Amino acid sequence: MNNLEGYGRKTKNEYIQFLHIALGSLRELDTQLIIAKEVKLADYELFAPVLDEVDRMQGILVSTLQKLKS
Repeated sequence: MNNLEGYGRKTKNEYIQFLHIALGSLRELDTQLIIAKEVKLADYELFAPVLDEVDRMQGILVSTLQKLKS
């Protein structure tokens, strides 16, 4: 993650909330990319690596949230 804003949170709960917001934003991006791909705004070869990266980042966020909540 290149947005380090979340590290400035004062409490663990604030950081968890920040990560939930970031995950929601990432899922919105994922949806928009899927729509753009389906309406053929660009070749699939352009979307594939970006969609893969979004999936990877979602996994990182979900894993981080699970570890923080346990």
